[in-house]
Amino acid sequence: MSKIKFGTDGWRAIIAEEYTIDNLKRVAEGTARWLQKRNGKQVVIGYDTRFGGSLFANTAARVMGAYGIKSILARDYVSTPMVSLGVVKTQSDLGIVITASHNPPAYSGYKLKSNLGGPMIPAQIAEVEEEVPETSNISLPTLEALEAQGLLEYVDLEQMYLDHVGAKFDLEAIKKANITIAYDAMYGAGQNAMRKLFPDAILLHCDYNPSFKGQAPEPIHRNLKELSELIASRDDIALGLANDGDADRIGMYDSKGQFVDSHRILLLLLLYMRQYKQENGKVVITFSVTDKMKKLARHFGLDYEVTAIGFKYIAEIMAEEDVIVGGEESGGLAVKGHIPERDGIWIGLMILEFMAKTGKSLEALIEEVYAIVGAFAFDRDDVHLEEAKKQAIIANCNAATYEHFGPYAVSGLETIDGYKFLLQGDDWVMIRPSGTEPVLRIYAQADSDAAVRHILDAVRAELGV
Repeated sequence: MSKIKFGTDGWRAIIAEEYTIDNLKRVAEGTARWLQKRNGKQVVIGYDTRFGGSLFANTAARVMGAYGIKSILARDYVSTPMVSLGVVKTQSDLGIVITASHNPPAYSGYKLKSNLGGPMIPAQIAEVEEEVPETSNISLPTLEALEAQGLLEYVDLEQMYLDHVGAKFDLEAIKKANITIAYDAMYGAGQNAMRKLFPDAILLHCDYNPSFKGQAPEPIHRNLKELSELIASRDDIALGLANDGDADRIGMYDSKGQFVDSHRILLLLLLYMRQYKQENGKVVITFSVTDKMKKLARHFGLDYEVTAIGFKYIAEIMAEEDVIVGGEESGGLAVKGHIPERDGIWIGLMILEFMAKTGKSLEALIEEVYAIVGAFAFDRDDVHLEEAKKQAIIANCNAATYEHFGPYAVSGLETIDGYKFLLQGDDWVMIRPSGTEPVLRIYAQADSDAAVRHILDAVRAELGV
């Protein structure tokens, strides 16, 4: 058996290739062994809308039961944040989520959540990896036997989450604001909760379809053209929201059907939390987030920190420090007053509440941000290429080979996680291999969409991709 490694956000593999019942048993057994060494007694287990989710979740619960660990198991698919919140609410020791998040439909995965309700810290993940056996030969008890022994309990994690939302948000103010919402679940696990929260919303892809119609459920613009075109074709929709497969990430559109990326959402969250709600705390962002967040943090006199890419690094800081807003470029965002977890539904509610409380459109709120930090554009190309070519490019980055990308001279290089080449003014381009997919990501920031595209094209020409 191959050694199982956790990537940027858990273990992920293609179903029926590496992601098998046998390998899942191995990972679950490693988790159980790790828990036993720490006197762990109880876990919360959930799964998203992917193929075999219930089967894999049940298997994990049976492995836990074999080790005398009680499982609190979701009866139906749930979002990752519902599991994370469930860990806190039930005072459990760990959360397990069967999900591959935004990866293509052929994948499934296995995420671990700490007792604080966020991702496990990297050091603990490494410890779990070391406990994963080469083979798992344990005899698994039935679910019925575990329930009879008190080692299995079914809980409605979605309702637990909705009750929590009701206690934390001014849903009445949002309702009275009459903000028409279009929501795209991307066939993911956020669909039922959003349908219950906003029964009048215009819904897309809010049915159960483990194939995701062949589309990776990642809430970025190229995957959300139908939502964008729907909003653009109508005058009554004020906001578009989308979530990924396990609903911990968010995509957003303004009333014209223009995509509002994570950088702008982070800036809006910080504006709302600091200027309107008078909250304090540290700003924590990952390496690929716009440096405009640093500028806004400085404007408000707040400390900020830049981490490696992966929400787990933000969660680690949130567990130890007072963080007002934290987030990553890929749509995983978190705010003070919630669990240390990215949560696509929660962040959508934050922006809705911001609009409702101020009576302002999303576009007007973005202009408020621009008045402080300046307007900017950002984009990312995901380039699929052979591993040898990818490694050759990374070797060149390591050797500081690239001094120009076409007409763009490199004025500096930052290497927190990947390679961020500083260009003229506030312009930059970043090259980084994905931690979860066979992809090279190329990011760029400039003052216009056209300038960003020109930079990305120049970089790809220089790299030969």
